[in-house]
Amino acid sequence: MPGCAVVGAGPGVGLAVARRFGQAGFTVAMVARGASTLADLAAELESEGISAHAYAASAADEFALNAALLQIEQDLGAIEVLVYNAAAARPAVPSELAPEDLVTDLRVGVVGALVCVQAVLPGMRALGRGTILLTGGGFAFEPVASLASLGMEKAALRNLAFSLHQELVPEGIHAATVTIGGMVGSNEKFAPAAIAEAFWTLHAQPPGAFDREFVYR
Repeated sequence: MPGCAVVGAGPGVGLAVARRFGQAGFTVAMVARGASTLADLAAELESEGISAHAYAASAADEFALNAALLQIEQDLGAIEVLVYNAAAARPAVPSELAPEDLVTDLRVGVVGALVCVQAVLPGMRALGRGTILLTGGGFAFEPVASLASLGMEKAALRNLAFSLHQELVPEGIHAATVTIGGMVGSNEKFAPAAIAEAFWTLHAQPPGAFDREFVYR
């Protein structure tokens, strides 16, 4: 079975994306900091007939992320799809945001994504295919002062997705971002399962028709 790793897996978008790819026949590996929560999510998917596995690692810890992804490849084989869904939503306006807190948040929201991409790329290149999907947000377009750090994360993540797309398209590897322009779970349109379809839509695009962004509004 092809492998899909969801980093920053939680009960919302992360679980919904894992479920969508699992329903399509992927073996799903979920990575997040909370081991007990992850085990519950994996058990939920397993009860639905999806092959799901849990790997505990913090998105802020480069070494833990690398170790988790290496273990996934050893356990399950090459990772064909990487979904990076981690972010840090720290409440603070710019004038009160401590520089060291911003650095910490960027490690979670952006640096962790780069670490994961670099970890899975050798396997994707060996396969000659792969999909890298980064969970973006509308704050990349229109920031909210009270969540200044998150806005900077999403703006930088969008830039990373676009540069990865430019680099990797010639190799047949699809890198893109799903920019979620609304509050997850606020209504039926923004239900996690509905948003997960945007991730699948990008993955399903054939070579030569890769989009770099799906703006979900």
